[in-house]
Amino acid sequence: MDNLTRRRFLTLSGVTAAGALAAGATQVNWSDLMAAAVDDPLPSDQSVLVVITLYGGNDGLNTVVPAADPAYQKARPDLAYAGDDVLDLGDGLGLNPGMKGLKGLWDSKRLAIVRGVGYPEPDRSHFRSMAIWQTASPKSPVPTGWLGRWLDATGADPLRAVSVEPTLPPLLAGETTAAASLPLRGLALPGGALGTAYAALGKPSPGEGPWQARAAKSVQDLQNAAQVLGKAVRSGHEHEDEDDEERTKGASAGGASQLGAQLELIAGLIEAGVPTRAYSASLGGFDTHADERGTQQRLLTELDGALTPFVQRLQRSDRGKNAVVLVYSEFGRRVQANGSDGTDHGTAGPVFVLGEKVTGGFYGEQPSLTDLSNGDLKSTTDFRDVYATVLQHVLGADPARILANHTTTINGLLRA
Repeated sequence: MDNLTRRRFLTLSGVTAAGALAAGATQVNWSDLMAAAVDDPLPSDQSVLVVITLYGGNDGLNTVVPAADPAYQKARPDLAYAGDDVLDLGDGLGLNPGMKGLKGLWDSKRLAIVRGVGYPEPDRSHFRSMAIWQTASPKSPVPTGWLGRWLDATGADPLRAVSVEPTLPPLLAGETTAAASLPLRGLALPGGALGTAYAALGKPSPGEGPWQARAAKSVQDLQNAAQVLGKAVRSGHEHEDEDDEERTKGASAGGASQLGAQLELIAGLIEAGVPTRAYSASLGGFDTHADERGTQQRLLTELDGALTPFVQRLQRSDRGKNAVVLVYSEFGRRVQANGSDGTDHGTAGPVFVLGEKVTGGFYGEQPSLTDLSNGDLKSTTDFRDVYATVLQHVLGADPARILANHTTTINGLLRA
């Protein structure tokens, strides 16, 4: 079975047809972006949401591991982690050994784990389930994403939400407004002697006319952007021709991580005061039907290597302290291992919420490994409860306007 890629999901889900395309998704202009940070900067006390999608269906049971549960060990004799292998979280659970940085964030109360997150009557198709998560409409297809509807409800400025992914995800497509697209390859300036000459074009000259002055300022804005965001942009530019699966090889192989580059770029935008309230980033490759343990641990190590420094960096600025990170995947995996040292499509899984505003710890009930539904976990938390919580406490929106009257929030997860 082919792995799910972001590109295949966007092509086959159908969500973008009436959403991002109709709304006119815009690839943002760097000069306008940096100008917005000067003309209308994000207030230092205003919260920002960063949504990270793990495409492919991450195995929640080998991420937040119930290593002490005999049913887990019995169901996965070759895939199960022993108690000594995992990073102890309490309650008989431990983090995957590739997530040492996130364990540190857990210990400092900046990581919350919402357990058993899913939706009623789950669908095991990648494309349908991801469309459900991105549109927040489990019962019937809709043409808009949940953050796209937030954009529709709060104004037409596409800079209120920005995607740093190669393609705008459906979650950011509204009926009348779509988020701006800012792929990493969007800024590549010349280097060496040519770069020096190019930079000189941004210097004002006496007696120049208004159009020349405007062109010079645009060059200067680009230079400023490269200075503020340059390392992340260069890292992303190096990866621009790689396929989605290849992007998952980053940090654990000693190279630059694509997700790490995305998050470094987002951190720079937040610190620069760009007036964006919601960002999206992603990591693919989690469709682990075979040889799961090594593949998933490598991916989780990359996730850890990108998320940990990102959250730590955010703590060092006033704007960063108000950022909240949400990490999810379209479904978990089945409890029982398959015959290929992997797991097949399942249902519920954990959602991570990180940041200074987060009250760390467990939320939601851990699903039973013996009380199953057709061999799958029964969800204990509706994913829209998580969305309602961040809409209300991070974006200051009324969840009922975005989530079809779904207003249930998770008490205590986020601080004001």
